[in-house]
Amino acid sequence: MARPQKNRKVHTPPIFTNFKPSGISAKDLERVILSLDEFEAIRLSDFLGMSQEEAALEMEISRPTFTRLIEVARKKLSDFLINGKNLRLEGGNVHFRQNIIKCEACGHLFQISFNTDIKHCPHCGSSKLINLAGGFGHGKCCVD
Repeated sequence: MARPQKNRKVHTPPIFTNFKPSGISAKDLERVILSLDEFEAIRLSDFLGMSQEEAALEMEISRPTFTRLIEVARKKLSDFLINGKNLRLEGGNVHFRQNIIKCEACGHLFQISFNTDIKHCPHCGSSKLINLAGGFGHGKCCVD
């Protein structure tokens, strides 16, 4: 029997979660699901240029696990790009290190720790705030 997968650390929730070719309705496209830990592996390795060793430490997983994760993520991204599918970011066993809050009134995005209680946008003062980690079912579970 396989061991249960431990939660992987992801820096922040993604701002955008759905991608598709323009001009085609999403309902007409086959969907590819990229988990949040696969997304983080791409961010750390390909976007930030970390070595697999550094990225594995950041996510608090072993280097062989990171290697498997990045291979699966790259395969899914290739499928999305080459075959023109709908890419959705969701799921995975993760905990976020930081949260991102979006103001619905002015569109301002700001990063906060999970211990910070914020009621108003620091940019415009609006109370219409969206908790991006909350959209993935996270919040109190991610507090260190």
